[in-house]
Amino acid sequence: MTKRIVILGGGTGGTLTANRLHRHFRHHGSQHQPVEITVVDQDDHHVYQPGLLFVPFGLANHSEIVRPRQAQLHRDIEFVQDLIDHVDIHADTVYLQGGRELPYDVLVVATGAILAFDETEGLTGPGWNEKVFTFYDVAGATGLAAALDNFEGGKLVVNVVDMPIKCPVAPLEFCFLADWYFTDRGMRDKVEITYATPLDGAFTKPVASAALASLLEEKGIHLVTEFNTGEVAMNDDGAGGKLIGYDGR
Repeated sequence: MTKRIVILGGGTGGTLTANRLHRHFRHHGSQHQPVEITVVDQDDHHVYQPGLLFVPFGLANHSEIVRPRQAQLHRDIEFVQDLIDHVDIHADTVYLQGGRELPYDVLVVATGAILAFDETEGLTGPGWNEKVFTFYDVAGATGLAAALDNFEGGKLVVNVVDMPIKCPVAPLEFCFLADWYFTDRGMRDKVEITYATPLDGAFTKPVASAALASLLEEKGIHLVTEFNTGEVAMNDDGAGGKLIGYDGR
């Protein structure tokens, strides 16, 4: 009897799980019990998320970090592009909006995290994707690349709105890349870079936090700690804006 494994989500977690399970059963499984692995996702765009950090600085582009999901899976793994309607845990079946039913013996939920921009007041208001960006998705990273390319100087604030986040070191890496980027363009003296975080230091681990804080200072990057963002307020002329913390800063 075939063992059926259904994985919901074709991102990093779902893809790695599918490929490693396939490898495991290929080497250690029983020939008397074949395994079918199915991955379900709502789109066919697998994003190599670590690469997003490099897009704003022209060190990577869309075509280099986005691939079809099936191309990341072993050829024996089935990929199904559809929305999930519901899961019946009593019937051990996943029901898709397109009408297909996927019975399973093992269900893996790897649907990932949702970027909740609208939970911060004003973040997605006037200026969103014009003066205010995220580099945690393709659209944001691509838009930010264009904005930085046209940036002639001023204040650049890198803000961690809340914790936890995916890859906590990425915002710090962004700061250091920004320092390199503007230095390379011969305009570092025209840009004031600030790193604002809700943490009480530059990073979560004490030793790393001290080292990174020292490096930020060395690079002339302002570190603002224990900053909990309350809202984003754009200027009336749309030329810029400011972060406002819950404590009034």
